[in-house]
Amino acid sequence: MADHVRDLASVRDATERLLTAAGKLNNDSVAEPSRLPGWTRGHVLAHLARNADALVNVLAGRPMYASAEARDADIDRDAPRPLDVQLLDVRESAARFQETGAAPADWSRTVELRNGVTDTASGVPLRRWAEVELHHVDLGIGYELEDLPAEFTEREITFLADRFTGHPDVPHTVVTDGTRAWTTGSESAGPGTTVTGPLPELLGWLCGRRDGAGLDVRGGALPALPPL
Repeated sequence: MADHVRDLASVRDATERLLTAAGKLNNDSVAEPSRLPGWTRGHVLAHLARNADALVNVLAGRPMYASAEARDADIDRDAPRPLDVQLLDVRESAARFQETGAAPADWSRTVELRNGVTDTASGVPLRRWAEVELHHVDLGIGYELEDLPAEFTEREITFLADRFTGHPDVPHTVVTDGTRAWTTGSESAGPGTTVTGPLPELLGWLCGRRDGAGLDVRGGALPALPPL
């Protein structure tokens, strides 16, 4: 089981990094496009706030979102807000998540996220950590995949490799930086495809933030991964 206390501390630190960096923006730059297609930086900040509240719901045994439509509508509603309102919302929603995480609970229990996905409660802080770190990168304000904490990068690669394991549309693949290796995709008796590169490039490909141009691929074409 994951160390939820340690991961909650990592979420707190990542949130402070994001808030400090985003605090240097202004109302005009918040309205500019982020790196996510169709989303401004305001959309990213609004999503981070609403995701924190959604994960509070998960830990409390409630539906993560009322519906997919309600999730999207809330983000669209909150995206145009001024910077100071955005930052306060991210900070206060993050505090609610931390408060929920600090309450006594059975962290080995199973919780349900979106689309029927389940996890142990102890895995939720890592999921929030990923939201904060990767969306910090998505803001396009100077924080890159290479700046992510090494522990997070390795654990998120492990998480994503596990997520795609057994997926019928992903061929059997070995993912490696030359030292560590992960397997993902469908089961295969053959050697499959080997994808090699620096950890940030591997993570970028696995999480859909980079196209894999910085990776060495042998034994086949770079697998096309389904959306997260």
